[in-house]
Amino acid sequence: MRFLLDAEQRAFADSLDAMLTAADTPSVVRDWSRGDHDSGRALWFRIAKVGVFALAVPEVYEGMGPRPVELAVAFVELGRHAVPGPLVETVAAAALLAELAEPLPAARLLPSLASGEASATLALDGAYALDGDAATIRLALAADGLRLAPGHGPMRTTLEPARRLTPLTPGGELLSTAPPVAHALAWARLATAAQALGVGLALLDRTVAYVRQRTQFGVPVGSFQAVKHRLADAKIALEFARPLLFGAALTMAPGDVAAAKVTACQAAYATARTALQLHGAIGYTAEYDLSLWLAKARALRTAWGTPAECRAEVLSGGARRW
Repeated sequence: MRFLLDAEQRAFADSLDAMLTAADTPSVVRDWSRGDHDSGRALWFRIAKVGVFALAVPEVYEGMGPRPVELAVAFVELGRHAVPGPLVETVAAAALLAELAEPLPAARLLPSLASGEASATLALDGAYALDGDAATIRLALAADGLRLAPGHGPMRTTLEPARRLTPLTPGGELLSTAPPVAHALAWARLATAAQALGVGLALLDRTVAYVRQRTQFGVPVGSFQAVKHRLADAKIALEFARPLLFGAALTMAPGDVAAAKVTACQAAYATARTALQLHGAIGYTAEYDLSLWLAKARALRTAWGTPAECRAEVLSGGARRW
């Protein structure tokens, strides 16, 4: 089966790409890494204004969703431009709140998530949450249910400077005793898979451009057969992940989403390794923009489920036949 975007979805992707290109996201990422959120919040509002977060929020709560296919389209572009912040976590929080048996928390919190006035982070009780210092809504999945965490603890450093992890303060308002965790996990994995695919595509594009410019023995490095084979392998892996991603967005079956997540993240990680090797020493420098995507590819590989956990989900029979 072929999964092709329609004209409206392609136009949506193109408009996001143009907006994010003009936003100079590498500088936004570096500001975010230093704890300066001003430029990141400004970009967040612009992303929300075109409806990205509203795609995960039902219309009854002032959203446009749930529309997982369009959300996947958007997150490919967010990954392609390495946009920082709790993007996936906001989507997961919106999906979780929308499915609560108790309607009051959703009515109170979802409109602000859809509009971009608020951002959210989400973590298991005792685990670290992404950007707990920047998110305005902090949700903790505790032993007794879903709680609104009152604050966060000290920062934890990671391999990706823009992924700032914090513990959430225990306690806080109890929102639900039976939150639909599996539903939120599926949305989080779908958004992560789409983001990873975008990261991989950006790494591939940047590497192709680099090997066309860099020369050895008087000819471009990209003319060497071994280099062509490495880039072709990366291209095939990313293109194989694309239909799995959009197929999973159509079904939202846990096994389909897990398969898309592990395939897209592994493809992005393999592309990152190829990009680093073909760039040589310059690829290791933090000042070079390629490093922003290299670090993100590594981080997304284990976010919201390791490859082993996602494969176990697929093998458990959670996939749906198309």
